[in-house]
Amino acid sequence: MGFWWSKKENSKVETSNVSNCFLKNGSMFLQQLIADCNGISNPIRMFTSDQISKVNDHFDPNSSIVEDTDTYFTWYKGEIEGRPCAIKRYTERLYVEEEMAYNDIVLSARVSNHSGFLKLIGCCLQFPRPVLVFENLGYTVLNERGTVGYESEPLLPWNLRLKIAKEIAIAITYLHTAFSRIIIHRDIKATNVFLDKNGTAKLTDFFLAVSLPEGKSSLEDTVMGTAGYLDPNYCTTNVVTEYSDVFSFGILMLVLLTGKQPYKPGYHDWKFLENVKDLHERGEPVEFGGDSNDMKPVQMKMFLELALRCCEKNKENRPKMILVAKEIKLIETGSFYCSEMPENGSMSHQQLIAADISTLS
Repeated sequence: MGFWWSKKENSKVETSNVSNCFLKNGSMFLQQLIADCNGISNPIRMFTSDQISKVNDHFDPNSSIVEDTDTYFTWYKGEIEGRPCAIKRYTERLYVEEEMAYNDIVLSARVSNHSGFLKLIGCCLQFPRPVLVFENLGYTVLNERGTVGYESEPLLPWNLRLKIAKEIAIAITYLHTAFSRIIIHRDIKATNVFLDKNGTAKLTDFFLAVSLPEGKSSLEDTVMGTAGYLDPNYCTTNVVTEYSDVFSFGILMLVLLTGKQPYKPGYHDWKFLENVKDLHERGEPVEFGGDSNDMKPVQMKMFLELALRCCEKNKENRPKMILVAKEIKLIETGSFYCSEMPENGSMSHQQLIAADISTLS
């Protein structure tokens, strides 16, 4: 009887903790939802802590997909009601503003209907930190070299790397153009790209994302992002714009092209972008990654030129993402083979706008 009483009391404590978590987290989530979406968002389900715990045997490490130690969350795989899912759990190591986790939920819900992002099914607010539940389509995650699996694995085929760049460019364009308030991702990098079983790229993680005030094109805010991908203009001014994402995407392009990491902790002389720029400016060949039988020199040169324009130090010299996406599409389809193509392999904005290509989606 004593054991039953103790168990019952413990159950009351657990129930109380769950209720307190839900009240606190639910209030913060609702505030973030109203502030960012004016109360308008795609509907998502609310799961209980019991449902989530059963999915992966109480967050068994063996069911983890990938752990991001920089932003304090872990991905798990499982099933809910017979439906495969990917679960993103923010851990209690999350020392920065908790609102960022709710920002992730709100913005993930907003873009869920677009093919360039993971589809958010729902969330659970009954843990100390929120848990997000996404549709799982047999995802793999890019590593820091822009490939899959271990860091030593060979690079993906060039046509797939080019396709990944195109799909992520289209996704970022959607963030910048589809809403009355421009969404800046602020953490575009290889490890935030998932591939589904068909090789379709999905951009993830809105933890650091920010919606600009309506009618505004910039915001002064604390510098946030990942070393090696950060816009130097943003770092020196604390002003974030859509061109901050353009810079980060340019670095991602170089990672996909070369198979090299943009930053190595402990290697203070590791100057990825500077080395690529230096070789290019001196007319020396940049080492493209991949199998020698998989090389497409003309495409790769065009891709390099575009990546370096995205990585211009001054944001005014960078193209908008919609133009970047269009040019990658031209590179992919071979539409750039024309007498008007400049010798440096770079198309002007006017040429891109006039180019006969299908509408981005």
